[in-house]
Amino acid sequence: MVKLRLKRCGRKQRAVYRIVAIDVRSRREGRDLRKVGFYDPLNNQTHLNVPAILYFLDKGAQPTGTVHDISKKVGVFTELSLNHTKFN
Repeated sequence: MVKLRLKRCGRKQRAVYRIVAIDVRSRREGRDLRKVGFYDPLNNQTHLNVPAILYFLDKGAQPTGTVHDISKKVGVFTELSLNHTKFN
């Protein structure tokens, strides 16, 4: 199963996170399938590759709680519901 979760980067006390699609059995810094975003909690910056996130969500990937909240703020799930109504 694939999850969308955070991967810690940066130095000590200055953590930044990549949002990645990764296999559930991999560890936090393990090999990811694809990088789909970036999150910096200290500067409150977020960059998401929305088409890639929508692709993985369509394939059945489950976001973690934090990734779900970040995606919700950006509006990924409204685009997901728009795409489903367009094709169904």
